[in-house]
Amino acid sequence: MDNKTPASEEVIIEKVSENSPDVTQVATDTPYAGFWKRAIAYLIDAILLTFVLVLLGFVFAMFGVVDFNAEGEMVQNANLMDLVSIFVSWAYFAFMESSSKQATFGKMALGIQVTDYADQRISLVRATVRFFSKYLSAILLLIGFIMIAFTARKQGLHDFIASTLVVNKS
Repeated sequence: MDNKTPASEEVIIEKVSENSPDVTQVATDTPYAGFWKRAIAYLIDAILLTFVLVLLGFVFAMFGVVDFNAEGEMVQNANLMDLVSIFVSWAYFAFMESSSKQATFGKMALGIQVTDYADQRISLVRATVRFFSKYLSAILLLIGFIMIAFTARKQGLHDFIASTLVVNKS
């Protein structure tokens, strides 16, 4: 067998070498959104959701669906408001992340989006699994979220369960 590289292979090797990024470029241009970027996006989303839920609380109070005592604590139908809060949060995250934008308003503000492993938009079912898996991430002393800082593709437990990635928009 001839040890000489055929001319066609030499051309391919040269083209790959010419187009290969520096090692430093690969290290800094990671497509995955890191822990702090995701945390800030979540903070933005939490502020928006809090505003919406407070407005809903006022509307429910105006119609007598919920009632508050003198200290401002909810004394009637608190469980209903908990369910409404979960439903509104689920609808916001699941529908936004499975939309064509692939992101909540917080994620859009920071230029990140949710994808599957093939870099495609996720389905509503997958977004729902991802949303409810966040409760497991939280129950485990937030370790499911802290994992984001230490995994190669910056995934939390909920991302592993739903087979999703959070990436910087290209």
